[in-house]
Amino acid sequence: MRTYLSAALSAVLLVLLAVLVPVSALSAWVDLEIDDTDRYLAAVSPLASDPDVQNTVATLVTDEAMQNIDLGPLQETLEQFLHETVQSFTTTESFQRAWDSANRTAHQAVTAALHGDSGQPVIIDLAPVIEQVKGELVNSGVPFADQIPVESTAITVLSADRADDLRGSFQWLRRCSVWPAVWTVVLLVLVVGLALVRGGLRAGLGAAAVVGGGLVLGAIVLRILVAVGRDRVLDEVPGSDRGGAAAVYDALTASLRTTVWIVIVVGAVLVVGGLAGRYLSGRRSTGRNAGP
Repeated sequence: MRTYLSAALSAVLLVLLAVLVPVSALSAWVDLEIDDTDRYLAAVSPLASDPDVQNTVATLVTDEAMQNIDLGPLQETLEQFLHETVQSFTTTESFQRAWDSANRTAHQAVTAALHGDSGQPVIIDLAPVIEQVKGELVNSGVPFADQIPVESTAITVLSADRADDLRGSFQWLRRCSVWPAVWTVVLLVLVVGLALVRGGLRAGLGAAAVVGGGLVLGAIVLRILVAVGRDRVLDEVPGSDRGGAAAVYDALTASLRTTVWIVIVVGAVLVVGGLAGRYLSGRRSTGRNAGP
């Protein structure tokens, strides 16, 4: 009977950790990174050097410019030249500053998505970038650069429909903040501590092994949620924006993927350490019982 009860409690603990680990990571992520302007910028700022983002920006700027230019048979040649020129500009420090400025403004759209404005997509408005590009190209004497319109041109990161679908979950996770992580740590300490007090070292090591297995299972669930979320978000992003949106999503979820690996390593150490400790403890007990 005691064996069945122990197995049932272990199964319950595994299920609890499979839920608590991803909830803890996601709620802390939403509250501490996504909802914080400085941390948000720290995550997306390096994307100024990402090839997908640079190509997306160059394509959008070129497309906007070519709508105002008609050179007949030379249209394609100018379009290619302009695209290459803009792409070259995306490697400069001026572009980095413009990209950071655009994303600081974009964070307001993220905040709106979290705090309840319906029908609002999450976008990165490239108007500051286009204005900077235009000024650089005009100063460099690039033909027709003065005809580039400076207007709202955006990379869609999250469609309005998808933002509306996710808003309730985002708000709930933000309210939870770091508390699920605190509860998870308290639960783990209580489980291992009670096992040690009531059953001794072997029971404590067994509980540690079960806890480790639950952590690994929860980390796997978190990784699956991040991957599924990526697919769902990009499904409704326009094709021309998908490369840039994917780069932004991956940058913002990088800390979650790091968390997955940290939790897996910690869980694996607990599993291996707990099982190995139980085995060695059992051998010592057997040796003492078999002695003269």
